[in-house]
Amino acid sequence: MKWFLILWAGPVLLLTSWYGLSYYDMSFGFFMLTRQTHDLVFQIYGHVLGIPPETIPPLVARAIAFDSLIVFAIIGFRKRRQIAAWWRQRQTSREEISLPSEESLSRAP
Repeated sequence: MKWFLILWAGPVLLLTSWYGLSYYDMSFGFFMLTRQTHDLVFQIYGHVLGIPPETIPPLVARAIAFDSLIVFAIIGFRKRRQIAAWWRQRQTSREEISLPSEESLSRAP
């Protein structure tokens, strides 16, 4: 499961960090992080896919969000017993909390 998360989070982190740094032209001297490269990459992808380049980032963001939901659903399914036990324990501890009695409340106006 650890490798599953690493192999999912690694490319997502790499892509989002590249996108953020290149979008704001924070190149640190690397050509791959310049805004010029950012625009060129999306022009190439747009040409290959036959869609306008400005529509690609929202599509990628939706794909990452959908993949993340699938990954978290898999994790939740694998840990469903632990989650259910945690939820039951939380509900029973909530019932055990007693409110102060009427006699101990302040008589302030």
